[in-house]
Amino acid sequence: MGRMAHTNAPRRRLVLASQSPARLGLLRQAGMAPEVIVSGVDEDALDAPTPGELALLLAEAKAGAVAGRPEAAGALVVGCDSVLELDGRPLGKPTDAEEAAARWKDMRGRAGVLVTGHCVVDTATGRRVSATAATTVRFGEPSDEEIAAYVASGEPLHVAGAFTLDGRSAPFVDGIEGDHGNVIGLSLPLLRRLLAELCVSVTELWA
Repeated sequence: MGRMAHTNAPRRRLVLASQSPARLGLLRQAGMAPEVIVSGVDEDALDAPTPGELALLLAEAKAGAVAGRPEAAGALVVGCDSVLELDGRPLGKPTDAEEAAARWKDMRGRAGVLVTGHCVVDTATGRRVSATAATTVRFGEPSDEEIAAYVASGEPLHVAGAFTLDGRSAPFVDGIEGDHGNVIGLSLPLLRRLLAELCVSVTELWA
């Protein structure tokens, strides 16, 4: 009697254009089962006037690169990239341990804005939508010894802003204002809104 006939329809394929385990984990925790296809985009080759524009440009480049591949045909492709804005400067992944340590000494006791660009491409229709989400991050004041130990773990070398909200540096973050998932790497509320623009309900992606 008119009960959710769409539940018998084939579930839309979801492809994550990122090798980030944190983004993959967020999507899985939200009931989705994305495939992963790494974009191969050279992030260092792209630039933009502001951190927000850079995050969006990178997300669009990643999603676009994967959407053009035969193995992504018919799928919804999601590309994301995060940049930490501090003093108006975009901070991505540190190049080495020395830079990671210097960055943490600069960030402690201050607040930055973690901006994540999101781009979704429906390869079945060719439509593309994109937007950014921003979350303010208030950093604590870890000691020089704590910073050195954190850098030695290797974790900050692989993440934008040289910190994680769900890893070893979590005790060094005093709080956030905004979506916590955005800081981890993907804003689920923003993803839902972008999917809606493509006439896709997030519930259609539940595994």
